Amino acid sequence: MPARSLAAAAEDPIALYAPRLFRAFGWYLRWFFWRNFHAVRIARDGCLPVTTDRPLIIYANHPSWWDPALFMLLASTIVHDRRGFGPMEAEALGRYKLFRRLGVYGIDTATRQGAARFMDTSLRILAQPGTALWITSEGRFTDGRVRPTRLRPGLAHLARRVPDAVIVPLAIEYTFWNERKPEALLRFGSPIEAEAGRSRDIAAWNALLEQRLTETMDGLANSAISRDPSRFQRLLSGRAGVGGVYDVGRRLAALAHFRHAQLAHEPGRETRR
Repeated sequence: MPARSLAAAAEDPIALYAPRLFRAFGWYLRWFFWRNFHAVRIARDGCLPVTTDRPLIIYANHPSWWDPALFMLLASTIVHDRRGFGPMEAEALGRYKLFRRLGVYGIDTATRQGAARFMDTSLRILAQPGTALWITSEGRFTDGRVRPTRLRPGLAHLARRVPDAVIVPLAIEYTFWNERKPEALLRFGSPIEAEAGRSRDIAAWNALLEQRLTETMDGLANSAISRDPSRFQRLLSGRAGVGGVYDVGRRLAALAHFRHAQLAHEPGRETRR
């Protein structure tokens, strides 16, 4: 094989994708989020991505380092019927080389060549049946309260090239409620038909994507402010309690009285309606 072909194969996320490794990493992420979060929750008033044979693009705000891991957790649970792929800054991907085997591909957004690679690679992925593209479309870490929401135009350009795609906005927040560990909160917005963007110029299409993501983020913020778990579906339960010696003492005390140790700050709150 020519050297150029070998180099291309080494960078091709479709060729590099390892399904068994991704499944194993998905189980690792379940443990990882259990260890670091009180819960991962999905807003009940949102719209979960529907199962469809059409190309699927899920685009989100970008509040934290956790976002790519959260994408992979979602791809291994609620969107497990599709192979998930997503772009990452090439410099950052260099620090997490395992991600190359998990559907992540590097891009350089500061150059025309990088923008062209994003477009070419994303189009090839979406042309494959049973795939989904996950994108942090703000392109940089941004607090979820910043308004107006600003997206890079690459998503709008991509959507116009895939008119049969379904595009789903996803809002993400990480916040503390009543436990020591934080909550990871999510809300999926109403799907957008890419066909609707064909009659718009790029600026108008990008404005529509920004508007729909902002609406999804505002809806999540309203639910997050309520601090009411009943407004969310629990995707994953994490750890409760203070931790360390204090929780060991409470477990031993409960065991001595033949009862279950209640480590949560507000036992029973999860089941209230």
